[in-house]
Amino acid sequence: MFAPDAPLRTNRLIALDLARTGAIVGMVAFHFTFDLALFRFIPADTVSQPFWYYFARTVAGSFLFLSGVCLWLAHGQGIRWRAFGWRFAKLAAAAALVSVASFWLVPGGPILFGILHSLALSSLITLACLRLPWAVTLALAMGIFALGWVDRSASFDSLWLIWLGLAENRPMMGDYVPLIPWLAPSLAGLALAKAAGVERWKGRPPTRLTNALAFPGRHSLIIYLIHQPLLISLFYTWVWATQP
Repeated sequence: MFAPDAPLRTNRLIALDLARTGAIVGMVAFHFTFDLALFRFIPADTVSQPFWYYFARTVAGSFLFLSGVCLWLAHGQGIRWRAFGWRFAKLAAAAALVSVASFWLVPGGPILFGILHSLALSSLITLACLRLPWAVTLALAMGIFALGWVDRSASFDSLWLIWLGLAENRPMMGDYVPLIPWLAPSLAGLALAKAAGVERWKGRPPTRLTNALAFPGRHSLIIYLIHQPLLISLFYTWVWATQP
C-alpha cells in the first residue's frame, strides 16, 4: 500500500500506482459514505449493510495485496535494508499518530490495530518470507486466511494480544485489521508477484494522463492521514453554515 520502496516512475510500476489510486478512491468513497451516515444525511446503519461491509474489506485487502507485490519488486533481487527501514519507520510513526488521535477524534472507539498497524507488521513478516518458494508462501497465506474462520478464544482477549485477531471479545474500534486473517493478502501478493515474475514485466511508457492518475497512488500515506479529517471538517462546516 503506502510508500512503496521501488522507484515509482518505472514503466513496470505505473500499473501498480494506478491500482493503488483505485484503492484510494474506494477508501475515500467508503469514508465519505461513513461520514454521511455519521452526520445523519443517510441512514445511520448504511455502512453496516452487506455491500459496504464487503466493499471496505475489499479495499483494505487490496492495499495489503499491493504491499506484498511492491515488497517483491523492491527487495526481490536483494533486500534494501535502508529503504525498508525508512518505509517501516514511516508506517509505524503514522500508525502511532492515528492511535493517539483516535482516542479523541474517531467515532467507534480508539484504533489500537488498524490498517497502518497491519501494514507495518505484515511487511516485517512478509519480508521474512521473501526467499520461500512462491507456492509455500501462497499456501501459508491460505492457511492464515483459514484461521480467520476458527473459533475465537478468551485467552486472547488481552489488549496486548488484540493484534492477533483471535480474541473472543475486543473493545470497539473505529478500524480493526488484525494479523489473522489480514496477513494473508500481503503474503498472497508476494507469492503471486514472484510466481508471475513481475520484476521482468515491461509496459508502455507512462503518459501525462497515466502519470496524473497515478499521482494519488504515489502519495497514498499522506492521503490516508489527511482525507478523513478534511472530510469531517467539511461536513462540520456545511452543517454549521446551513443550520437555522
